[in-house]
Amino acid sequence: MKNAKNFEATVPFDIKKLPIVGNFDVVVVGGGAAGVSAATNLAELGHNTLLVERYGFCGGGAVAGMSGTICGLFLSTDQIKNIPEQVVFGFAERFRYQLNENGGLTQPQKYGKTWTVTHDPLVWRETADEFLRASGVHILFHTRVVGVLTEDANVCGIIVDTKSGFGMIKSKIVVDASGDADVVHRAGWPSTKGRDGVMQNPTMIFRVGGVDVKKFKGYWGEDTISPQHVVDEIISADESGKFYLPRKKIWIFPTTRQNELLVNATRIMGIDGRDLDVTDPNDHTEAELNSRKQIRQYAGFLKDCIPGCQDSYIVDSGVEVGIRQTRSIAGLSCLKNSDVMGRKKISDGVVRCPWPIELHSGEKPRVEWLLDDYYEIPLGALIPKEGENIIVAGRCLSAEHEALASARVTAQCFGYGHAVAIACDLALNKGVNLRDIAGEEVRYHLNEQGAQLD
Repeated sequence: MKNAKNFEATVPFDIKKLPIVGNFDVVVVGGGAAGVSAATNLAELGHNTLLVERYGFCGGGAVAGMSGTICGLFLSTDQIKNIPEQVVFGFAERFRYQLNENGGLTQPQKYGKTWTVTHDPLVWRETADEFLRASGVHILFHTRVVGVLTEDANVCGIIVDTKSGFGMIKSKIVVDASGDADVVHRAGWPSTKGRDGVMQNPTMIFRVGGVDVKKFKGYWGEDTISPQHVVDEIISADESGKFYLPRKKIWIFPTTRQNELLVNATRIMGIDGRDLDVTDPNDHTEAELNSRKQIRQYAGFLKDCIPGCQDSYIVDSGVEVGIRQTRSIAGLSCLKNSDVMGRKKISDGVVRCPWPIELHSGEKPRVEWLLDDYYEIPLGALIPKEGENIIVAGRCLSAEHEALASARVTAQCFGYGHAVAIACDLALNKGVNLRDIAGEEVRYHLNEQGAQLD
């Protein structure tokens, strides 16, 4: 093998030799719920907007990770038999409405002390396409960000890798909606990971067909969270050695399709039992390999032990393992655990969240309900302390460990994107930095656009 010094590297990049792929007002990196929301709203506000996505479709964790539900729309309550009370609107409601119109959404389903709605992942993609095309967003699928263009800590674009090679995209603002704070990280600005580096477990979600759903619900009940008698069945099956079932409390959702269930059951760890960090490529690979083995175990358990599932089979699984937590930026503000538990409302709050702290670590996920109430996330939690012309949207917001376990879900990600779009619009129109935009002003415009925060 040749000495390493004899090799020539193609990176770092010689910027002068890179072709310019495009020049935009705003580039949004990541086509999940937050990215679709940010890009759509920016384009509707009249800005030349590019959405960059590594897959050939939008959806992020909701589709590629097959989380399969829009969580965070409704209040939780002890009066669960009542009609659900929706408290999150704005772009989240626009997308929910259109997804339902397109036949890709269930009616609200009980989830413990609140409700959620389950979506069809293909219809989610198509609905995102409709919003992006109608608003005039430029889209680059199959494109990865590999570098950030900066000048004196001012972001002025990104470097991308496509099948055509490396290229440069210039922009006035970059929205990091990658979920993992990839742009912030590549720019060298600070972030944290979980509590002392320990993050929530990833999950491989899958769908099973061939189910007698009526018979299944007769045994399971109306709640999508497993009842105690099912938890006992899982413990017994695991202890018998017939199946490997490391997570004992699981979620199962009837879908929009007949005879089909969406199964959120796996707890993905290293072979040695350690918690994984999926920003590490070795851990991420191990998560993918272990997850495919584990879904077979849970599918086998359902088939053998749960009424209505005797003829069931795996339809598909997520394109990738579902990731709950990686990097959180160091923001101008930080959403604290006490803010969530205290149901804190603030004048510069730009997103409302009624979702419980849903912490996936250990054999049984921990859920702490925010009964009949919600809290608000400040704009500053989306703006990095360091760097200019960059803002984040999605689960990489600045938040403490338990707080993120609530604030990371889909309805709120739609909300972050909506708020970020307005903040960018104000900054561009005024010719000021994002950190100079007041959350109160963003909140005012969100209310004008149907967010119903006041």
